[in-house]
Formats: sequence, structure tokens, C-alpha cells
Amino acid sequence: MTDRFDQHVVRHRMKLLRDDGDMTLYENRDGVACPACEDPFSRLLLTERRAHSFDASGSGRFCVVHEDERLVVCMHE
Repeated sequence: MTDRFDQHVVRHRMKLLRDDGDMTLYENRDGVACPACEDPFSRLLLTERRAHSFDASGSGRFCVVHEDERLVVCMHE
């Protein structure tokens, strides 16, 4: 596992759902591994915002990785 999750390496395996400059949301289309637990995630949130809130509907789990300048949140179903 690397120190920083590089979404550009696996970009072809995910679908971009939203990108507003400091927050990006992807859907995992091809079993990309979570940088925290190494299980495939369903959605990936990358944010440089200091604070972020989002709807946590559903019964899945979340994995969080804090990198130098961003937060990586993987949602598992």
C-alpha cells in the first residue's frame, strides 16, 4: 500500500460523479481496493475541505484515510 491514494492510476476503473475543485466523488466500477482496509469500496470521496458533511444513508461502513492535504473517505455497501 502506498502513502497517498492516487486516483489517477485507477481512474479508468471508476466513474466520476462530481468534481467541484476541492471535493471529488467517484463510483467504483471495477473492485478498486480501499486504501484503509483493502476491500473494494462502492464510492470514494476525496476532499480538501476542512469540514465536510454528507448523507450517510444505508447500512454500509466507512473507511477514512487522512493524507497531508486531503481526506479520503471510502464508502462500503
